[in-house]
This record gives sequence, structure tokens and C-alpha cells, in this order.
Amino acid sequence: MRKFLLFVLTFALCPSCTSQDASGWLANLPVAREYVQKRASSYDRSGGNFDLRRLPAGETLTLLEDSGPGIITHIWITLTDDGPNELKALVLRMYWDGESSPSVEAPLGDFFGLGLGEYFLYHSIPLAVGPDRALNCFFPMPFNKSARITLSNENDRPVHAVFFNIDYQAYSHPLSPDLLYFHAQYRQASPAQGRNNKWKDNDDPPADAQKNPDGKDNYVWVEARGRGHYVGVTMSVLQNQDDWWGEGDDMFFVDGAATPTINGTGSEDYFLGAFGFGNTAFSYDLFGAPVKGGQSAGSRSSVYRFHLDSPIPFNKSFRATIEHGHANVRSDNYFSVAYWYQTEPHMAFPSLPPLKERLPRLYPVGGPGNAESLSR
Repeated sequence: MRKFLLFVLTFALCPSCTSQDASGWLANLPVAREYVQKRASSYDRSGGNFDLRRLPAGETLTLLEDSGPGIITHIWITLTDDGPNELKALVLRMYWDGESSPSVEAPLGDFFGLGLGEYFLYHSIPLAVGPDRALNCFFPMPFNKSARITLSNENDRPVHAVFFNIDYQAYSHPLSPDLLYFHAQYRQASPAQGRNNKWKDNDDPPADAQKNPDGKDNYVWVEARGRGHYVGVTMSVLQNQDDWWGEGDDMFFVDGAATPTINGTGSEDYFLGAFGFGNTAFSYDLFGAPVKGGQSAGSRSSVYRFHLDSPIPFNKSFRATIEHGHANVRSDNYFSVAYWYQTEPHMAFPSLPPLKERLPRLYPVGGPGNAESLSR
């Protein structure tokens, strides 16, 4: 039985079985399943069609609370369109095995890749947004003793309807000790503090001549302690300055390394586009730029990259970062969620900024285009 559970759950947690070979889904359909399929949902308990939950201002709704062992395989959430700030105001949290500190904490929109508080359609393997306002997550989330998922409304107005379905598998035997817990962490820089604003464009020597060999002042996607592996990030950028927001190298520091263990070549390169993403928005299984803004202050972009084919492992600690512009010279606004698996307990998360600070807006940072954009 334990070997079978390890096979089933390893298959679920082994993205190469899906991202590299989707036919594996069909090939494994004849294998007998040893779990009980369950769902937590907002369905009308009376048998009627009132399949929703109200979420008053300042209150928290529990979406799932159950004992383990089990594995969550899919989360679907949608909202009525009650206001402009819902995706930033609603905070999603997930707790495994009775922990008091959540392993997942992020504004609802940001968790699903909508980091600028606006809906758009895109498709990837672990996350997707469908019409209309349909938020989907396929990250597998194992738990041994218990799972609790909550949604808190930090707005000053109610959400009139929250619809949700959370699909999970319940097991009668303990899960394999080799399985790690799912984590997701929100971070932002509003704005990122650039080295200077005395440049006219990205090729100007005050910007282009800067050096950054050790990642000092990089934007941090996540910092973790324990044993685990990093599986990806979603990020949105609101430009405070003109020109291309990228040129920042991705840098990963594994197990306490003082210099990057992995060092990339530029923002669009890490997200697997090229040359400023060209002129076309795109979304694929493992990478995309489904929102592709221009190169002027006020432009908006959203990007993602998932390492499902080759997660980045760590044994003691991990830090995932990216420069904000070449050598951190730019001062744009960054909003991100990093996704990873690790042992518990996890490192304390940074405090979630209050709603007012989470809302995207332009900041008076100086530099090209900034004064003009703030006057509009």
C-alpha cells in the first residue's frame, strides 16, 4: 500500500510526468486508485441554487477544513464583480497539519498570477484564468494531519458572492515521508529603490555601467530555510519610469552561497521570451507574458515561469531574486508570488503590506518619464 501511495503521489508531484508527457495521464488511467475523492465547495446545502458564500468586509471565510492524510489536486474560485480592488483585498491563506503560521499567504489575484488587480486570460500547467473571472490552480498540495484554506476580506466593502470548488483525495494510510509541503509567498516593492535616477535610458552610462556581481539590493522573490525545491514565480510590474523595465538578471542562492549559484542574463530571458518580449503577449505551459506593456511610465506587464521540468533543490536554505533593471538601477513597482515545496517548519514570512500599499499606483521616483506620468 505504501509503495502504491508513493507511486500515485510521486506521479502527482512529478511535473515531468505531465509537463513533459501529458500522455502519462492516459497511460495511468487503468491503475487502480486507493483514495476517496472529496470536494469542499460553496454549494447550496438546502438543495437549491444559492451556490455561493457572502464575505462581509473584515471577515474570513473558511473554504476547506478537513483532516488528513490527503492531497489537494485542484482549486477553483470565482467572484462577482463587486469592485475594483477585490483581487488585492482578498487574502488567500493555507495551513498544513495544524500550523499557526500559513504556508501560503497572498492576495487572491496575485496567487493566481493577476498581480495588478485586473483580470486577464492565460493558460499554464499549474495556474490558469478562464472566462469569466475563473481562477484555477493545479499545484498538488499534500497534508498529513489537516488542511485549512481561508479567504479574508480586507476591503471596506463586502463581496456578495464567492464561489469555490476544492478537489482533494483522502487516504486511509499515511503519505510517504518523502513528500514536501506546498508553499507560496507574496512580496512587493512599491517602488523598488533604484541606485539612481540620473539616466535618460537603459543604455545611458549611469544605468548601463553599473556592476552587481553578488545580487546586492536585488528584488527578492522568496527566502526559505529547510529542505525543498523552488518551482516558479508569477510577477507583475507597473513602470514608474520610461524604457524597458527588464535587463535584470535572475540570481539564485542555494544553501547559503554568497554569490549566485545560478545567474541568468536578463528579465525576459528568465521568463523565456527575448528582446523585451517583442510586441506580442503570450502564455504557454511553463512560461509566459500574458500582459505585455509598452516601454513608458505607467505601462503594465505580467509574467510567469514554472520550473516543473527541473525544480531547483535546496538542502538548508534558498533565496530567489532578480535585479530591478540592470544592476538594480530602476525604480518600478514589483508584485510577485513565489511557489515552492519544503519541509516544515518554514521560515517566517514577511508581514503582508496593508491593502492601501498593495494597490498598484505610480510613485514619484524621478528618472525618465516619471514627472510627466505623475501629472496625468
